[in-house]
Amino acid sequence: MKPGPALFTAALLWLFLGMAAFFSGALFFAWAAAGLGVLPFIIVDLLTLLAGNRLRVRRSIPGVLAVGEKAAVTLTLTRARKGLFLPRRADIFDIYPGGMEVSAFPARLVKLPEKDGEVFFRYSILPLERGNWEFPETQLLFRSFLSFWQLKVIHPCISRGRTFPNFKKLAGHVGDLRSILEQTGQKNIRKRGQGMEFMGLREYQRGDSVKAIDWRATGRRRKVIIREYQEEQDQQILILLDSGYRLHRQEEIPVFGGVPAAEEKTIRRTQFDGALEAALVLSWAALKYGDEVALGCFGAEERWIPPRKGMGALAALMQSLYDVKSAPAPSSLFSALEGALGRLKRRTFIIMISNFREEDGESLSWIIRRIRDRHLLLLVSLREPEAEFIARRIPSNEEEALETAAAFAYLEARRKLYKVWEHSGLLTLECLPQELNSALIRYYLEIKRSGLL
Repeated sequence: MKPGPALFTAALLWLFLGMAAFFSGALFFAWAAAGLGVLPFIIVDLLTLLAGNRLRVRRSIPGVLAVGEKAAVTLTLTRARKGLFLPRRADIFDIYPGGMEVSAFPARLVKLPEKDGEVFFRYSILPLERGNWEFPETQLLFRSFLSFWQLKVIHPCISRGRTFPNFKKLAGHVGDLRSILEQTGQKNIRKRGQGMEFMGLREYQRGDSVKAIDWRATGRRRKVIIREYQEEQDQQILILLDSGYRLHRQEEIPVFGGVPAAEEKTIRRTQFDGALEAALVLSWAALKYGDEVALGCFGAEERWIPPRKGMGALAALMQSLYDVKSAPAPSSLFSALEGALGRLKRRTFIIMISNFREEDGESLSWIIRRIRDRHLLLLVSLREPEAEFIARRIPSNEEEALETAAAFAYLEARRKLYKVWEHSGLLTLECLPQELNSALIRYYLEIKRSGLL
């Protein structure tokens, strides 16, 4: 309970009248009469507010949300008790969790529920972070009939749920692997005549390679027959994500969807969030392609999802990784690879996503031979546009010249490190964060078609 604007105004006017009455005896009686006259109204206004109806609040919200996708929330208000009058006005504020953006509060209820009736208050939220969330309560601020008093009432209506990476575009709207491959420039899933596994015979079609013709079958059937192949399936893929300081850098990305063109905006996320999304996209493509997928995180958080096959494994991956986050903590590439080698029972295509530095060359030199003999390792590093810009710019003073030289030396050391790794039999890939999705899928397909696994 706290004073309302009318009580504050009345008290201020009564104070001014009392100051005037100090200098004029005639105004003293007016001052006393005003105070005694308004006091009953203040008391009655207080009692009516305390005895008024408090209302009930129920919240309706989806239990599963996606980052960057707007979701609707509905608050349903009903009378808590019958036969009692309602306050003059009510303001509502829903206590929403951090990591969500809401612009609807504080809001004033245009209409209060009538007897046995309901009033709906709807607003939208924009999740900005993955993980678990909880709406703890809803607050109502009632104002009395004469606006002398205000009363805040807390309704502990709890709602809990989870926010997942934004996989809706792929899982909900793309039913075929070809659709996503067309976006990456890989339109043909099967590579006729040059695959790893024989699939069957069929008649020749325009565009088929002459090298694929099976001359014996052609002679028997007296029509041109070709041999059709497809890439080998039942292979194993392991994706290792660095959740430490290397991928904790923030970046701005546009909102995925659900926002009108006039309200287009960007949200901030870490590079790890983008790497996790790319890992899930690659997992979806590999599972669609018939391979087994395992995924692990190292650094700030340790996670391990063992190899699984089939599209049902994608749900298990998302359930296990939706709440993992990066932090400015150290991460050991050597320990992550050593732990993976102890878990893997067969030849595996290992993809490690991090941001590699010159000092990583020495730390990985002890394990490169073990990996090279048993597995295929791809080291994926995210490019740093800021460092590249500084290295290319023309300095205008001595300080900028030192910065440019340092940035150039830093990038050159990274390039030399990648060359050393490639000469050692490892694979390397460097790309911008926004290009990671398509780059990973393209590299994955090239590896499968090359027969390196």
